[in-house]
Amino acid sequence: MDCKYKIGNGYDVHSLAPGIPLWLGGIRIASPAGCIAHSDGDVAIHALCDALLGCLALGDIGKHFPDDSDEWKGIDSKILLRKVTDMIQEKGYSIGNADITIALQKPKLAPYIEKMRSVLADIMGTDIGCVSVKATTTERLGFVGRGEGCEVWATALIYKI
Repeated sequence: MDCKYKIGNGYDVHSLAPGIPLWLGGIRIASPAGCIAHSDGDVAIHALCDALLGCLALGDIGKHFPDDSDEWKGIDSKILLRKVTDMIQEKGYSIGNADITIALQKPKLAPYIEKMRSVLADIMGTDIGCVSVKATTTERLGFVGRGEGCEVWATALIYKI
């Protein structure tokens, strides 16, 4: 069955380590620690890619951009999001909206939210009003609360062109 609308969910998590740049939502965040990863570690874009791929049952980000491939080592995750957006369009769909929730104890992300929304909307070729980015802490609970990692949930809706 070919649906007019399709929805997908994504989730990703990365450990944090000092001295690594922190990239979230396509922008560099001022932070003493960043995400340990094969790519640039942009956990927000990774979760968003998984949500978009999930819309069309295309697997996950690791299927398309494996972390044991030199081709993707250190890659800017914005490139991965562009490639996923292209896959969506090649299947005859357009992105309706995306909703992203970032859980990170510190730094505070409020000053960066609008820039993240703008960058992500631009990459996906959609209006900024179709991209929601929210940030939360875990009230110092769990690995996020202890400053050991960052986790992100994303939901995306696509529609048949």
